[in-house]
Amino acid sequence: MIVEDSAVVRHLLSHIVSRDPRLQLVAAIPSAEEALAEITRVRPDVISMDIRLPGMDGLEATRRIMAEHPTPIVVIADAVEEGGLRISMNALRAGALTVVEKPLGPSREGWERAAEGICTQLFIMSQVPVIRRRAGGLGAPRSAPQLVFPLPTPSQPALVGIGASTGGPPALARVLGALPADFPVPVLVVQHMGAPFMEGFAAWLDGLVAPRVTVAQDRTLPRAGHVYVAPGDRHLGITAGGLMQVSEAPPVGGQRPAADVLFQTMARNLGPRGMGILLTGMGEDGARGLTALRNAGGLTLAEDETTAVVYGMPAAAARLGGVSSLLPLDLIGPRLLKAAGSPETGARTK
Repeated sequence: MIVEDSAVVRHLLSHIVSRDPRLQLVAAIPSAEEALAEITRVRPDVISMDIRLPGMDGLEATRRIMAEHPTPIVVIADAVEEGGLRISMNALRAGALTVVEKPLGPSREGWERAAEGICTQLFIMSQVPVIRRRAGGLGAPRSAPQLVFPLPTPSQPALVGIGASTGGPPALARVLGALPADFPVPVLVVQHMGAPFMEGFAAWLDGLVAPRVTVAQDRTLPRAGHVYVAPGDRHLGITAGGLMQVSEAPPVGGQRPAADVLFQTMARNLGPRGMGILLTGMGEDGARGLTALRNAGGLTLAEDETTAVVYGMPAAAARLGGVSSLLPLDLIGPRLLKAAGSPETGARTK
């Protein structure tokens, strides 16, 4: 199902979807209200959602759909519009799976160039099982937390690295939202997301959590009380001298930035002084790096299947023996506070 108010864009999007052999167009709807009325009739496997809609916007539509008719949602958004980007990020928090950049302007050429990426995202997300969302944005846990090969807790880490992909923005907001503004350890984040969205993503996250969130800069020293997000289409790692390293090295496992790069540099240069966390995501990025970090003596956590939107990345790390503990999302922040020796007083959000 396509939900898009512009008749021109709706036609272009319908065209590229209809000609993709992996996809079948069941409806092209101009408003959220009509989409909600039609969803029970057409029962789509995935929804392409515009954000700027007349009447009910895409954010509220996402909330309603995830509460009433849980369906994978891909947000198609203009990355250069700040207000639209903020709504898009909040739509991810409400249950949308990913955000894809809308080509600039309603030109056929722009949409033809973007067709493969948009259709691939729609096809991949159509395979993701979703669950009904409660007000907090996460479905109810499906089982008890599980421990895998528990290890003694090392001394306070010097650096925390977090990797996430599909479902990552709201998960990161939940984990980082548990931290106080003076959290004593710097945090580096790799989130798979289109390059044009990364500045806005960092700004959105900065408005939700107490620590300062910025995009990482090459050859700078990470500071306590700060969270550094990998720039779009750039790897993020840590050097032997403790400086952040932003690089244009080739993609690893098809990803740039790659969580594997972050965790592997932490294993090599920090060893037991590094702490790694792998959250929800499709594929296996981060699994090998997290295993290397654990083998180097670092504490490694991964999100449990009970809360992960997509259990691919954490599951891959667990299979390789790279996870010290699998925890539901709401327990990862408190565990991080404990490892850093920070009191669990509840973080003050901005």
